[in-house]
Amino acid sequence: MDFETVLMQLVIGLIAFVANLFSALAGGGAGLVQLPALILLGLPFSIALATHKIASVALGLGAGIRHGQEKNLKLDLVLFILGFGLPGVWLGARMALSIPAELGTASLGFFTACLGLYSIKRPNLGTKRASIDIDFLRGLIGGLVLFVIGALNGSFSSGTGLFVTLWLVRWFGLSYSQSVAYTLVLVGLFWNATGAVVLGIGGEIKWSWLPMLIFGSFIGGYLGAQLSLTKGSGLVKRTFEATSILMGTSLIFRSLF
Repeated sequence: MDFETVLMQLVIGLIAFVANLFSALAGGGAGLVQLPALILLGLPFSIALATHKIASVALGLGAGIRHGQEKNLKLDLVLFILGFGLPGVWLGARMALSIPAELGTASLGFFTACLGLYSIKRPNLGTKRASIDIDFLRGLIGGLVLFVIGALNGSFSSGTGLFVTLWLVRWFGLSYSQSVAYTLVLVGLFWNATGAVVLGIGGEIKWSWLPMLIFGSFIGGYLGAQLSLTKGSGLVKRTFEATSILMGTSLIFRSLF
């Protein structure tokens, strides 16, 4: 390989590492950095989205290995999130290229920024697990919202993990650390894998960029998960808030300019 090719591969790997490190710590947001970076490096939107989806599976794998060592995930909640979320991801990925880009990007940016502001306004939110009785109606509403978030994940792939993180905290009473564990493993691994398959079948993938993207995503995801486990919900909450506001604002500006 010539120097320019080597440099491009290093840049791709670095972008993936940084994006997924903060994503693993905040509970989402890798796509807000990695996806536009791939576009800026020259990939058309559809190819960048499909390539990013496949690479993002490595985030879930890296984080999943680290969180799996702690045995923090409960099977009933795992199956619940997958059962409601995966059909939404499939539907969203099928609709990905038919949604007006400017409107979708601006809306997603607005709601993402609101997540961070909402969390800041509630300083005790997610600092520890809350005792919430999940009856049938609450479970149904929670599942339907996960379905909608899954559809957004399949369509836009940018920041939707942050929605899942806050929803698990707010509606199901998890702490930020617990919520991030579920988001990284289930959204990062299973939701993104579903979106990658649907988009990969119907579109084109930049295969030559994938090895460094996957490597950077895996290492970033593993180290981010390590930080979230050792530093606790306080740091995770602050990182979540900062990531939500910054990335939400960037999406709004991207839609306008």
